[in-house]
Amino acid sequence: MELKIRRAVKEDCPRLLELVKELALYEKAPEQVTVTPEHFEQSGFGEKPVWWAFVATVPDAGSPTGERIDGFALYYIRYSTWKGQAMYLEDILITETQRGKGIGYLLFQQLIEEAKEKGFNRIIWQVLEWNEPAINFYKKVNASFDPEWVNCTLDIN
Repeated sequence: MELKIRRAVKEDCPRLLELVKELALYEKAPEQVTVTPEHFEQSGFGEKPVWWAFVATVPDAGSPTGERIDGFALYYIRYSTWKGQAMYLEDILITETQRGKGIGYLLFQQLIEEAKEKGFNRIIWQVLEWNEPAINFYKKVNASFDPEWVNCTLDIN
């Protein structure tokens, strides 16, 4: 498999949204994906982008672009008054048929390089407590798990 990790481009947005929906289905919350394609694209590739991503691609002769996106990692900048800027990993997903092939590890390594290049002091993310495969993956990359903090959300509608 000729796997390639590259920066996401605007034209990747439809496939990225497909993968976001796949992730939401896996996390048992498909109805939670309410972002519009226009908002998603504008947020990543508009005048003032707020997210960035890497994609994992493999050659696909049947695709108009000659490649197929089988995974992605999307992040944004988070700021701590105590620690400064950090990379917040919003989503990392490898499509179900491609899991276990090292793609997630390669995406994670790319994130680490990006964080170093941009001077971020850490990478932060969340994982559902029942998602054992993800937890085991994060343990392999020596992530620490913080039992002290409780997640809070206030929906503004």
